[in-house]
Amino acid sequence: MAAKTNPIPSVWAREQREPQRPSLSRSAIVREAIVMLDTEGAEALSMRKLGARLNAGATSLYRHVATKDELMELAVDEVVAEITVPPADGPDWRGAATEAARSFRATALRHPWLASVLGQAGLAYLGPNLMSFSERLTALFAAAGFPEPGRAIDTVLGYVIGTSTTEAAWLTTVARSGESEAAFIARLMPAAEQAAAGHSHLANAYADARADAVALSPAEIRDVKFAYGLEVVLDGLALRLPRD
Repeated sequence: MAAKTNPIPSVWAREQREPQRPSLSRSAIVREAIVMLDTEGAEALSMRKLGARLNAGATSLYRHVATKDELMELAVDEVVAEITVPPADGPDWRGAATEAARSFRATALRHPWLASVLGQAGLAYLGPNLMSFSERLTALFAAAGFPEPGRAIDTVLGYVIGTSTTEAAWLTTVARSGESEAAFIARLMPAAEQAAAGHSHLANAYADARADAVALSPAEIRDVKFAYGLEVVLDGLALRLPRD
């Protein structure tokens, strides 16, 4: 007797069920889920709560989306469509990669849950928007001359996802405080400086941070930090390009 083949755990790899309630579409469910994710976070999302927001029972939702994991797949794929990847033109690959990285970061900050759940969304890369995003990135790095563009992509996305996850978590903490980012930092800075007393390098770093805060807004400082790290990553990748 042949062994039963386990189905691929992805919403994109199964047949869609016929909707039982035409007024409740899968796209409407996903749109409302994204609103809930943006405002309350991934931990707060449940089929029961989502059903209540849509004036539908959880059973009605399951006719369109089989599990919460499938719902997260769909939500991830939907917001990935917001990321811009310039056309591959070879010579200016760094400019194109920078634009794509900045667009990814901006999308991740609009949707603070995205970066942290992207690697947990099952086989979300099967989704049409993620496939398109991956195809455009692959074309970009292939046109630049990278013999294994996938490795270059993994390197850039590893940096962007990592920094975006940290940045989104920071901004969520700030938002929960009810203060502006500048006010939140100003309130924390004395305690941080006191804790750094006796650690000369840390003390100097906090002194530099105070000086930066005079010239730049917190958002501008975060932009500078992101740009610096991205430049370092791209500098390293440039050394991997084949030389004539």
